[in-house]
Amino acid sequence: MSLLNGHLVLTMGSMAWRPLARYLASLGAEVATYDAARLAEASFLIDDLGLEASRPDGDHPRLIHVSVTPYGSFGPYAGWKGGELQASAMGGSLRLTGQPDRAPVKEAGNACTFHADMVAASGALAAHYARAVHGHGQHVDVSVAEVAFSRNINGILVWHFDRRKLHRVGGALNYGRATVRCIWPLADGWCFHSLMTGRFGAPANQALSDWIDEVGLDNPLKGVDWLNYNRSTLPAETRAVWETAIAAFFATRTKAEMAEEGRRRGINACVVNEPGDVLADPHLQARSFWTGAAVREPSRFATVTDGPETPSAGTRTSQRPGPLAGVRVLDFSWALVGSLTTKTLGDLGAEVIKVESRTRPCLTRLDVQVSASQPGNFDDKPWFAHLNTSKHSLALDMKKPESREVLDPLIDWADVVVENFSPGTMAKLGLDYEKLAKRNPNLIMVSGSVFGQTGPLAAEWGVDGTGAALSGRTFLTGWPDRDPVIPGAVPYGDVIVPYVMAAMASAALARRHETGRGCHIDASMYEICVQQMRDEILAAQTGAPPQRRGNDEAGVFWQTVLPARGDDRWIAISAATQAELDRLLALAGGPLEAWTAQHDAHDLAHRLQAEGFAAAPVQDIEDLMEHDPQVAARQSLVDIEHAHLGVFGHVRTPLILSRDAFAPFRAPDIGEHNRDVALHLSGLSPARFAELEALGVFR
Repeated sequence: MSLLNGHLVLTMGSMAWRPLARYLASLGAEVATYDAARLAEASFLIDDLGLEASRPDGDHPRLIHVSVTPYGSFGPYAGWKGGELQASAMGGSLRLTGQPDRAPVKEAGNACTFHADMVAASGALAAHYARAVHGHGQHVDVSVAEVAFSRNINGILVWHFDRRKLHRVGGALNYGRATVRCIWPLADGWCFHSLMTGRFGAPANQALSDWIDEVGLDNPLKGVDWLNYNRSTLPAETRAVWETAIAAFFATRTKAEMAEEGRRRGINACVVNEPGDVLADPHLQARSFWTGAAVREPSRFATVTDGPETPSAGTRTSQRPGPLAGVRVLDFSWALVGSLTTKTLGDLGAEVIKVESRTRPCLTRLDVQVSASQPGNFDDKPWFAHLNTSKHSLALDMKKPESREVLDPLIDWADVVVENFSPGTMAKLGLDYEKLAKRNPNLIMVSGSVFGQTGPLAAEWGVDGTGAALSGRTFLTGWPDRDPVIPGAVPYGDVIVPYVMAAMASAALARRHETGRGCHIDASMYEICVQQMRDEILAAQTGAPPQRRGNDEAGVFWQTVLPARGDDRWIAISAATQAELDRLLALAGGPLEAWTAQHDAHDLAHRLQAEGFAAAPVQDIEDLMEHDPQVAARQSLVDIEHAHLGVFGHVRTPLILSRDAFAPFRAPDIGEHNRDVALHLSGLSPARFAELEALGVFR
């Protein structure tokens, strides 16, 4: 890929081996270990040490300096020791992973660190675009713990609105009002499956019910009106009966049957792959995903197809703050991946017009998880509000041919188009990249999907858990003596992919500023999850197949999660050497578990940090939102007044830029900006707007 050809990235600390370095290298950048003599030619300096420990000598006004550390470069915990385990503990993701009768268990691999590196990529490349416009570099600061906290949108919402907390539920997902089982034993392994709400899930749910009928097993799902099924309001007693029957069915199926017959039938289920299985996947091979011969590893984070050569595109000024000020985004996204991509672009200063429809509203406008929301109201869902800050809403029925009077001028207006429909959907609407590029040759189009735009599985159905199951993340999360558990009871693939997409869009904008060339970016959740599992996939080829390890971690001498005083209270502690572990045992003066159980987790973590140990309390959502001074210092939640829900803390894009600070604004009501967009951007007359409105185009 050529988006960063000619750019030098210098690394400090252990950043040379981190995902951020691999990501920038995948875009064509040269990555080298820090050398002060090369600073003058470097475009980026990336570190995992923090600003004060890595600040280069001299004046480097165009340098983009990126720091990704456990707690960030400033704030009361900035100097604390810690790694993946401690950051996930402080950020709240650790507490929600695992089974309720055991200690919390970390996700497979360095999940939170990988997520933070992708957030850092989006910040670094937004700053890269801004530098192309105004000529200045800046510092980009990312906290792994803050990024982990930003994933926990469900927890944030149910605590703020209902003062409830989510809990570990093993192989299930807790959506707020409903706990839905997702990991099921097969005859020879496991699969991932969940019953989804409404039109999105109805065909898959019906297909599962039909299959249960065909094999002659008890089927309480028979006759359910799946279009009106709502996972949030289904009685728990009914769900328990359904899940008993589903479990009995899956126990009779094999991995091969699920991968072949289950996929043919279109049910929402996929095999939980081991890392070695991933290497044999024909879909990844068809997409030329692997590099290397004797030992293969993932080659890219997304695919870029260059557009036609065109004159250099100009830049626009904007009153909005942020590194992407002046960028125009036409947003066809829905659910999490696309919505979070355009939220990131919008928070960072871009002008975003979200095209949506009352005839097929986004799931996040439907899902009732808190008492402040009511069924049938598209505008009172805090889930939607969190994912769609900094956007304007155009409600448009694109099935009506007259909608093109509004839409075509917006295609001319846009710098970037973002979509995450099933591959082929945009082509059916006449909005595929080839058609859009003919109309607007400078255009950058970003497509996100589970499997990518090409390959044998491209048209297959999937959700967040699909990427986790197929990539090996699910198989490797949990305890060796038990079934796998959901790797993070908060979304992962759904929140990683958007930062890859946003970063790619910014890199493409910077290149377009110089060359005029647009492109089509194809981001696959499956492939990005496999990137997160890179080390485990390499290990599967060079030694014994990786297995679930609980809280053990490759490269860390010793670490564990131990009980603290109070109900379901825990502390995460690591030791880098035997001498450090011996010193910890001496400090405890007896069995560690008995010692930690006598202490408050926060108090003990402060004491251990003062003694030089990597330790952190396993925080819950109340700890984070009400008492965490680091969250407060970094303004991880931004108070925004919502039109229907009042003022509440919204998750801001978890980046801090030293020069181009940004300021998000509230999410829109559906169709709130119809008239403004139609008249001022699409050029309709008031009379024609009224005519199209009467025809039902704006709905």
